[in-house]
Amino acid sequence: MSTPLQEPFSFWYMRRGKGVAKQLAQPSEEDKDSEQTSTNIYESSIKQIATVSTVEEFWSVYDFLVRPNDLPTTTDYHFFRKGIKPTWEDASNAKGGKWIVRLKKGLASRYWEEVILALIGCQFTGIPVNEVCGVVVSIRYSEDIVSVWNRTNDREVTDRLRDGIKRILQLPSFVHMEYKPHETSLQDKSSFRNTQVWKPKSRGGGGDHGEGNVRRSRSWADKEEVGGRRTSDKSWR
Repeated sequence: MSTPLQEPFSFWYMRRGKGVAKQLAQPSEEDKDSEQTSTNIYESSIKQIATVSTVEEFWSVYDFLVRPNDLPTTTDYHFFRKGIKPTWEDASNAKGGKWIVRLKKGLASRYWEEVILALIGCQFTGIPVNEVCGVVVSIRYSEDIVSVWNRTNDREVTDRLRDGIKRILQLPSFVHMEYKPHETSLQDKSSFRNTQVWKPKSRGGGGDHGEGNVRRSRSWADKEEVGGRRTSDKSWR
């Protein structure tokens, strides 16, 4: 006898090759509809693995997949509610954004498992039931990134989601999380540049989103501060 999930979810996979990245970052000047072309390139590069609707189906797929720590660099896993594509342009995502947690290498598998179990287990409380559209783990060269995509960029709801992520992942108190609306991603064609950094409360005042375009925060498990300003985004999109 199978145990149904609250609703079906789909696993997706994407390996970001240099050729695809170049096409997205620098569309042809002769292309009269470069934005649509970029969207088509991205959507054709992301592959749906499976849709699961029961606990048993979930574990059969999850146990089959390579763990994030063992994935090649520039690979993404996506886990989204059925019917929602992991794209900025999808109707369920377009008016929202995502919270970003940067991780030291070697931690991705642990936090990926915790965040997807929280999603299917309805542990994101204090926000509308369908507010979280999906979650993503992105494997990069010097760090890995877990992102939680939400449906709206309402400040109150977004802040509650941030607090929920910190609780579920048991993030240290010093963690700086980042938020980026998908509308901004569509404008600058990147996932992890020009984010708003949220800093936890300090003795001298409350935490808040940073103003304007800010540099990325360091991976929270890094032992040393990362100096300088990040002007490029190797982890494109």
